[in-house]
Amino acid sequence: MAHNLFIALTNPIAGEDDAFNKWYDTQHVPEVLDVPGVVAAQRYDIVDLPVPDDPDLPAQLPPPTHRYMVIYELDQDPEVVMGEFLKRVMAGTMSLGEWLDLSTVSLNGWKPRGERVVAGS
Repeated sequence: MAHNLFIALTNPIAGEDDAFNKWYDTQHVPEVLDVPGVVAAQRYDIVDLPVPDDPDLPAQLPPPTHRYMVIYELDQDPEVVMGEFLKRVMAGTMSLGEWLDLSTVSLNGWKPRGERVVAGS
């Protein structure tokens, strides 16, 4: 796995899941993979994890805010990759798609903190 990550949490505009996912898979991910420093991508769908409404639990979790996630693996610093990403968006060479709910997008760069730990080691 690459050293750094971008994690994007997204939602489509209401009722446009199919068009959103088609655009994301066939156009947006390939455009992002063309950005220097981005070496891989994996998309995810949210999984419903019902938590019982039990007053003895230490806390009640808020409902999720995003239905889709993509993890981009980076071989450069996230700030460098983000700069190129934004440059391409502003130049119109990377699309944001008409089906993406821009008001809910969350994009963050991540660097490892400490060593990777494997169960049983």
